[in-house]
Amino acid sequence: MVAGMTDPTFHAMSDGRQIAFRFTPGAGPALVFLPGYMSDMAGSKACAVFDWAKAQGRACLLLDYSGCGESPGNFADGTLSRWSEEVLALIEAQGDGQVILIGSSMGGWLMLLVGLALGDQLAGLIGVAPAPDFTAWGFSDDQQAELLAGETVLEENAYGPQPTPTFPGFWADGQANLLLGGEIAISCPVRLLHGQQDPDVPWEVSLRLAEALCSADVQVTLIKDGDHRLSREDDIAALLRIITALTGPI
Repeated sequence: MVAGMTDPTFHAMSDGRQIAFRFTPGAGPALVFLPGYMSDMAGSKACAVFDWAKAQGRACLLLDYSGCGESPGNFADGTLSRWSEEVLALIEAQGDGQVILIGSSMGGWLMLLVGLALGDQLAGLIGVAPAPDFTAWGFSDDQQAELLAGETVLEENAYGPQPTPTFPGFWADGQANLLLGGEIAISCPVRLLHGQQDPDVPWEVSLRLAEALCSADVQVTLIKDGDHRLSREDDIAALLRIITALTGPI
């Protein structure tokens, strides 16, 4: 457990899934942080957002998708659709107030799917190295053929000792939820933060996303020497400035 973090609470889904979460009550709109692939709510950006919200008296929700972090389950069962369902259930459980979604990497794809489902409840989106459609552009033709054949693809993991698996179920669900090929019917304010030295998600993806969104209020911030994680002290400070400006005074 990360220092300063309380033990998680668990939300029971209708099918028995137990989703670990942490919630601090406060003024809205509530901030909801969506971690990346194989990440969880103990990450530095999630913790920084939660601590900032708590200090400012703002509502904030962190969660671990099923099979991730402190949520039980099999990671291999995870899909964007399944995890979106969990995020929406937790948001609903916390009330019907306005929400700002903050999505990191894969969480930046998830925030779009969740945002589309939230409708008028969505007050804003903040993407940190958002990776919509990465099942389409993030794999070679050979890898896509393997996934299509039902095989798991393993790739070198720059962030840990174990290779990063992509399971055929996740990939197929991703291919069914592609968004960048047309207009994305989201009209709230959107802020995107991306490092130009990102080896995993090209920063041009944020520009493609900005173009696809219906919203006229979209701003993209590029950090020239920023990597994929954007978890350096200055990177997190930039994220918190964006959150501060978007949430406005209480």
